[in-house]
Amino acid sequence: MSATENCTLCGLETPDPPLTDDGVDGSFCCRGCLEVARSLDDPATADAAEARETVPETEASVPDDAETAYLQVDGMHCASCEAFLERRATADEGVAAADANFPAEAMRVHYDPDATDPESVAETVSGVGYAAAPTSEEPEADADDGTVGRLLVGGFFGMMAMLWYVLFLYPVYFGLPPEALLFDLEGGAGRFLLGNLWLSATVVLAYTGAPLLRGAYVAVRTRQPNMDLLVSLAATTAYLYSGLAVLTGRTEVYFDVTIVVVLAVTVGSYYEERIKRRAVGELADLTRDRASEARVRTGDGTETLPVEAVEGGDELVVRSGERVPVDGEVIEGTAAVDESLVTGESLPVRRSRGDEVRGGTVVSDGRLVVRAVDGAERTLDRVVSLLWDVRGEGTPQRLADALATIFVPAVLVLGALAFVAHLLLGASPTAALLTGLTVLVVSCPCALGLATPLAIAAGTRSLLEDGVVLTDGSAVETAREVDTVALDKTGTLTTGEMALLNLETADGTDRATLLGHAAAVEARSDHPVADAVVAAADEADTEAGPDSTVAAYEAHPGRGVSGRVGAGPRVTVGEESLFADAAIPDELRERYADAESSGHLAAYVGWEGAVRGVLVAGDDPRPGWREAVERLSEGRRVVVLTGDEGAAADRFREVPGIDEVYAGLPPAGKTETVRRLRSEGTVAMVGDGSNDAPALAAADLGIAVASGTELAADAADAVLVGRDLAAVDRALDTLAATRRRVRENLAWAFCYNAVAVPAAALGVITPLVAAVAMAASSLLVVGNTTRSLGPDDDPEPATTGGDRRNAAVADGGERE
Repeated sequence: MSATENCTLCGLETPDPPLTDDGVDGSFCCRGCLEVARSLDDPATADAAEARETVPETEASVPDDAETAYLQVDGMHCASCEAFLERRATADEGVAAADANFPAEAMRVHYDPDATDPESVAETVSGVGYAAAPTSEEPEADADDGTVGRLLVGGFFGMMAMLWYVLFLYPVYFGLPPEALLFDLEGGAGRFLLGNLWLSATVVLAYTGAPLLRGAYVAVRTRQPNMDLLVSLAATTAYLYSGLAVLTGRTEVYFDVTIVVVLAVTVGSYYEERIKRRAVGELADLTRDRASEARVRTGDGTETLPVEAVEGGDELVVRSGERVPVDGEVIEGTAAVDESLVTGESLPVRRSRGDEVRGGTVVSDGRLVVRAVDGAERTLDRVVSLLWDVRGEGTPQRLADALATIFVPAVLVLGALAFVAHLLLGASPTAALLTGLTVLVVSCPCALGLATPLAIAAGTRSLLEDGVVLTDGSAVETAREVDTVALDKTGTLTTGEMALLNLETADGTDRATLLGHAAAVEARSDHPVADAVVAAADEADTEAGPDSTVAAYEAHPGRGVSGRVGAGPRVTVGEESLFADAAIPDELRERYADAESSGHLAAYVGWEGAVRGVLVAGDDPRPGWREAVERLSEGRRVVVLTGDEGAAADRFREVPGIDEVYAGLPPAGKTETVRRLRSEGTVAMVGDGSNDAPALAAADLGIAVASGTELAADAADAVLVGRDLAAVDRALDTLAATRRRVRENLAWAFCYNAVAVPAAALGVITPLVAAVAMAASSLLVVGNTTRSLGPDDDPEPATTGGDRRNAAVADGGERE
């Protein structure tokens, strides 16, 4: 590998010499990146170069020998948390740089392994309401459970306090003579009542409102005003004023304001948390897919070492079913390698001496000896890093949070001005203070804070009815603008599972016999296609089959298998090189060539010196995918991204509705292609698989197919849980309707503030009226949210298709 050149498109190292073309500027790591560069605008422009060369200051200062670790951090609930936690992490002398990611509730740290370790960094970060742990460990607590507990405790004490208010305090505040009560509020019983109110408000503020107080503390420390700061100021000001009133013998207290503000905002935060928590954990999931150990060949045999100890030039032994630990070159052996995790290529690829293999891929059958490249880099590690980077790019925030830096200071200044102005106009300090408090209370962003999460919750319910799970509420802001839909091929347009598509026999050969013999020997193989053959035989109920006795079984790595079936002949299944001395009928030879040219996998089946038939296997098409593509193409541009090359990709180029096909793309190539497409419009990416996760995260809207890996689902904004790909189009419509509902809610919230805040500043309303008005505005937002999203067209019935696997084989037909 060249140590100096990097791919112009995706930034990975290029081979030596790199791939170039006279018509395309730059050098590339693979044919897929070169072809994408040819189709898209010139990626070698100054802007592209600057984008790749621009490195965050924290990363630029990271030493070359620093190691990287990922921490899961519980308790993050606003963008201000990122800066605060990064500051705490870098307080550890061994940490060179830290990068917190609020949507993923995680942190990436670059550290000196001689000075610290991930566990020590996690201890440094933990505290003040945050709990951090390396991604290999379970989080200390579930945020949802904590919020529910806070709400239950706060609700109990809040109801107790409000009962006292309704029975005794509100009647007096609204004009009932104090002597009409059962006891004197200024006497011993009244002091006891006020003490109970103080205690209840203390529990609600200190326990239920703890995350809000912490958010306010973080906002002050980082000098980034947020809504938590405004809410906390209103709640604590009302609490402190009321406590002082009790100590000075007054009976007009506003503990109810504290309780209403804290509980209303916490309910809204709970809805938001439940949506955001779905995005947590993708780094831990991907870590479990990586090899942790490597078998290194030594002079005396082999030695098992941690992957981190592998050095360039080490010879690694990888057996059937094992994952290749690091990138390298095959120096011994031949095997079929499943590269779907890191490339998305659907069919296993034969690798032999001189071929490159990527860390994270799986040896399906056979045995390989791989020489590690310098630096012992793993392609899967690059996917982890790439996913992290794109998850942190351009993360949308709620409109309320985006306005916080302006809204919060403005309200604080207005409250202070109202206090000073009323003092200057002759009001008593107490009355002036109450006016300033009223401004803070009436402007509390309860309606503003509930507007988005409640509308998203309603949209989420509608999406669930259509088989789509919304994992990121920010998707409602982008769905309406989508003008390009990028579809992954393997696992999206197809099921990602091998199936027997066709079976051809020579004259005189019984189909069931041929299938049974082939399944008998394939049942002993680890090759992915073997499962398709065995499943077809089980479905066809052949006489011979997977349970038949096979003697003298032999695997030919990367080429096929053979063995004697029962008392019958020795059967061979595999590629043409295994039948050098056998007679191959012209019609079977032609069928074999047609299958290969169509991007499918073909295998001859023969015995007794003659080829008896051809098996054709391939990735099973997803039911209804053509109709789904046609619906998505109405008013939108549709492109297909795939790690496959040649015929496997070419067969999609002529499909109606598909505008372009980008083939041979590695994960970084898919991600960069999505980024380039975004420069031309708003892009929705639909895919599955770990290799698709960075592209899903890089798109304006990422939709994962539930049959894919957990990582892909967590990197996406929505997950399709049914088999009906047409639900993607319907989901875009539902998300657009949800966006309209969010805008309606926000419009009401801002109108409320436009009227209520000036009224409070003029002293027209009291803190109590302000609290009631604030609660009423929240109820109106809730009521608007519960309305139907609008008349929807009856969705077409989902195409389940039943179990179509190998259906065509039974009657001799061929599926698409």
